[in-house]
Amino acid sequence: MLEKFQTKSARVKGISFHTSRPWVLASLHSGIIQLWDYRMRTLIDKFDEHDGPVRGIHFHNSQPLFVSGGDDYKIKIWNYKQRRCLFTMLGHLDYIRTTFFHEEHPWVVSCSDDQTIRIWNWQSRACISVLTGHNHYVMCAQFHPKQDLVVSASLDQTVRVWDITGLRRKRAQPGTVDSFRTQTPGQIDLFGQSDAVVKHVLEGHDRGVNWVQFHPTQPLVISGADDRQVKLWRYNEARAWEVDTCRGHYNNVSNVLFHPRLDIILSNSEDKSIRLWDLNKRNCISTFRGEDRYWCISAHPQLNLFAAGHDNGMIIFKLERERPASCVHEGVQYFVKDRFLRKFTFGSGKDVAVIQLKQCDSNCQANTISYNPAENSVIITYRNSSKNGGGTPYYELYSLPKGSDNEVQIGEGKRMKAVTAVWIARNRYAALDSAGNIHIKSSAHETMKKLEIGNVDYIYYAGTGTLLLRTQDSVSLFDIQQKLTIATVKMAKVVRVVWSHDMQFVALICKRTIAICDRRLELKSTIHETVKIKSAAWNEKGVLIYTTANHIKYTLHNGDNGIVRTLDMPIYIQCVKGNSVYCLDREAKPRVLTIDSTEFRFKLALVDKKYDEVLHMVRNANLYGQAIIAYLQRKGYPEVALHFVKDPKTRFNLAIECGNIEVAMTAAQQLDDTAVWNKLSEIALQQGNHQVVEIAYQRTKNFEKLSFLYMITGNMDKLRKMQKIAEQRNNVSSHFQNTLYTGDVAERVKILRNVGQLGLAYVCAKAHGLEEEAESIAVQLGPDNLPEVNPNAHLLKPPVPLCKTDQNWPLLTVSKGIFDKVAQGEGTSALDADINVDVEVEGAWGDDDLNLNDDGEVIEDEFGSAVDLEDEGGWDDDDDIELPPDLDLGVTTVTGGDYTPPAIGSSTAKMWANNSQFAVDHLMAGQVDTAMRLLDDQIAVTDFNPYKSLFMTAVSRGTVCLPGLPNLPPVTTYPARNWRDASPKNSLPNKFLKLNDLVEMLQTGYQLTTTGKFTDAIEKFHSILLSVPLLIVDSKEEMVEAQQLMGICREYILGLQMEVSRKELPKSTIQDQMRVCELAAYFTHCNLQPMHLILTLRTAANLFYKIKNFKTAHSFAKRLLDLGPSAAIATQMRKIVAATERNLTDEHRLNYDEHNPFVICAKSYRPIYRGKAVEKCPLCGSSYSPDLKGITCSVCKVSEVGKECIGLRIYPGMFR
Repeated sequence: MLEKFQTKSARVKGISFHTSRPWVLASLHSGIIQLWDYRMRTLIDKFDEHDGPVRGIHFHNSQPLFVSGGDDYKIKIWNYKQRRCLFTMLGHLDYIRTTFFHEEHPWVVSCSDDQTIRIWNWQSRACISVLTGHNHYVMCAQFHPKQDLVVSASLDQTVRVWDITGLRRKRAQPGTVDSFRTQTPGQIDLFGQSDAVVKHVLEGHDRGVNWVQFHPTQPLVISGADDRQVKLWRYNEARAWEVDTCRGHYNNVSNVLFHPRLDIILSNSEDKSIRLWDLNKRNCISTFRGEDRYWCISAHPQLNLFAAGHDNGMIIFKLERERPASCVHEGVQYFVKDRFLRKFTFGSGKDVAVIQLKQCDSNCQANTISYNPAENSVIITYRNSSKNGGGTPYYELYSLPKGSDNEVQIGEGKRMKAVTAVWIARNRYAALDSAGNIHIKSSAHETMKKLEIGNVDYIYYAGTGTLLLRTQDSVSLFDIQQKLTIATVKMAKVVRVVWSHDMQFVALICKRTIAICDRRLELKSTIHETVKIKSAAWNEKGVLIYTTANHIKYTLHNGDNGIVRTLDMPIYIQCVKGNSVYCLDREAKPRVLTIDSTEFRFKLALVDKKYDEVLHMVRNANLYGQAIIAYLQRKGYPEVALHFVKDPKTRFNLAIECGNIEVAMTAAQQLDDTAVWNKLSEIALQQGNHQVVEIAYQRTKNFEKLSFLYMITGNMDKLRKMQKIAEQRNNVSSHFQNTLYTGDVAERVKILRNVGQLGLAYVCAKAHGLEEEAESIAVQLGPDNLPEVNPNAHLLKPPVPLCKTDQNWPLLTVSKGIFDKVAQGEGTSALDADINVDVEVEGAWGDDDLNLNDDGEVIEDEFGSAVDLEDEGGWDDDDDIELPPDLDLGVTTVTGGDYTPPAIGSSTAKMWANNSQFAVDHLMAGQVDTAMRLLDDQIAVTDFNPYKSLFMTAVSRGTVCLPGLPNLPPVTTYPARNWRDASPKNSLPNKFLKLNDLVEMLQTGYQLTTTGKFTDAIEKFHSILLSVPLLIVDSKEEMVEAQQLMGICREYILGLQMEVSRKELPKSTIQDQMRVCELAAYFTHCNLQPMHLILTLRTAANLFYKIKNFKTAHSFAKRLLDLGPSAAIATQMRKIVAATERNLTDEHRLNYDEHNPFVICAKSYRPIYRGKAVEKCPLCGSSYSPDLKGITCSVCKVSEVGKECIGLRIYPGMFR
């Protein structure tokens, strides 16, 4: 008997298995009904509505019901899903002994100490028949599984078989359920036939009969009684008779049953034993003794499971092991089934019998198979089929026949006693005897060597010439030739060993634990399960696939594991190939299951750092769920996890973890939560991304931190605006703090006077030289209250910033990972707008909306009815920052006497200027004048005022000051970009700007344009345009990309300048409206991103429709629809198209011909059509009329229009 599960409780009087779920019901003498999950070994529920012991219990075979009967004379029908009693049926007058459902009809049979048997309809909740005839307590009554029979046992020493055919005919007509519900129980029809009649009375027991049961398929009845005997009865239509008696119990027999599938009888008794009887020979096969009296026994209807109730609980057990003996070799599986050795080929699925095996000993069954391909022979070991049964373990060696004969031969195997035996070489095998000695034998069973190791209880194959030796608490790798233990791992109670295909890894499997070791038995990982591990096999990639009772799972070498799929029944894995799992079920039937291997292949590729496979699966595989996200996050791959997450909160946390501020910013905008913005500002500040920090502080209205941020970044304009905002908020503390940042003494005095701090106001004004304010305050204070002023006081003003920090603080350059390609998208240029925006009217875009009805008529027909959004939002930049006068640090030469000072050598900065022809290198060297001449020669820069901030930043980045020793000045160093192979004479300064930095700024410009902040967008594009001449690129491709970048900036600056100018124009007369429409039309011919072109075309279509230029409006609408706009914009444009098609004419003549190619004069905003003379800006390439030659370009604001120059130089190859 193999014990699977045991409970501790009061005396168990009844047991019932669920047909499909791993549940068992136990009714207790205390009146409680327990529902157990025997697979998980947990108590699921309790039901305690009975008063007194509950003796009868039974699950329904299809409905979520069970029935119980107790000593309170009540029969209860329960619904275990609703966890309550549905109803109670009353009628018995004494203790109820058993209750059983019918297999087909809605009936329940019960028996009682009132000497009656009752049949109930649990749907109508009525008793439909009462069977009387016994003259003592009726101890058991059951339906026949198939026939219209009922069998009962009583303490009157008889067993009765009842015929209920009449009841079925009356109560269960074909196609109906109990159509005669109003008939009284036991009613006799007109011809004198009763519902139930006694068919047979079986007499033979000398004492009261306690239990009786039908055989499921044969006309047999088994009974157990207080005379300590188990009797077998046979019946037919005419009579019934006793077949035989099984004697062996020495106390009352409590319960008996037939094995559902085998010719075995099980009985238990008050003598504390469970006995197994051979149905055919009627002799006792096995006896299992316990410590308590047994009262009931039950069999699972489908599985090899039994349960027995005793005085202190319940035990669930098996009679024999169900694991088929098997082995696999090169795509062929050998296994034992029904005394045959069979062969199953994985590829073809062919299953054939190879040989017929000898009859195995009693209580023994095949345990393992070891196959020798060289000899084409197998060793089959046999062991006890149960823990308590008899039998000596042994093995048999069979030579398999060659060829494919249809006739299966009987194998001629020699039987040898041993615990186990395995092949270890071509013609050698090792056998372990019961004393723990290992015998090395030839295939002819000749002993070649004997190894007396001791304390070894099992051996496993470990490669040619080596064995794994199992002891009570360890497993050792043993070399047979050297008689040496190579390695040992501490692992107790190992039951199976599974080697990988290349023999580099081994899985040591215990009952609920798997240990992964390498060839030297070094422990790699350990996996713990809560349920028993059934089997395991390695796949071709080195992943261990293993099964439990209800799952197929996997584990990697490092211990990462997961669930592959669920199982309906336990299986035993033999081989794993790709997505196919070849296995055997408990009936030794080969099966092929399909699994999804994507998850563990993905994890294995990550562990092995095969990022190309990871990237392929990221793009193509369906990897979703919290488990894979948590795994990636735990293993340090949050950037990969971002590809599987849609939830904004999870995306934000992952982006913060991997430092991806852009993704975190997008998620924060979707969440719009204060805590999220605070977290984002903290992380962005650590990375020096003060632009995102600014946005986060604005969203959370954290004005104090925002002011401090503007101060440390040198943004004095916005700092002064923060001062005004604090004043409007009436926040005196914040207002005063901002005046300290800006050094605004007059405003500080004003604040102190307004809050009544006249003394502080007087001191502040007097100390800082504001005499008029001081005199005014002195009058209010009076001469006696004037505070003393320190004559040495002076203004403590924060240092004036040299330049405003527009860009984020620089970070170390890191190479892009393989997953960054997925994040950016394949085939997308870095210069394209990467913001995925559903284009809606926002910011300054929405002032020219056209409101049309379904007929295309304008509801608001006044041209200027829409409100112009003058305030674009955000911050406006004012005048440039005033810088303090430069300090003239001349070199003083000391001479005297005969001493001649050494000649001053060339500084590193001067060498930089001599070695390079790039203007930016001269700036980094501090040679501003030569840099200005180079820019003038290359791109005709004549106005350097816009370049002031960039020049100052470049000069400051040319040197690095390191802290020196105390009381000594800092050490100045000059970082070089060619430091690896450069000497001081040919060194070059580090790069001032990188192309990628400008591309990121371009994306910011796109975002500002989308949100309608045109002024800020113009400043951003202008900053990019001025920065391009200060680049140094390393390839022609980057040079072309830089030129494209200038072209994009030119188009956006020109278009946005025209849009800003259009909004400032009056709209009172028709001439003004025509000029507005012309500028809107010119804007549509700028080379913009599609998302922005959609907005320009929408504006132009609306404006032209308002002045009734329907033909041109129709053209704009058609152009817009070709770009694929959103549904709302597309609907409006289709209305314009439908309305204008009725009258394709233009009412006003404008200076705009869409069919004649033209460029736009950047000064006058007039078209210059093809063929006419045009002047160009040397830097940005803007077009001008010839009469404007010599002016400063209004787009770049630095170059002279039409001046001849050599062109932009940012690539070293241009100087060759």
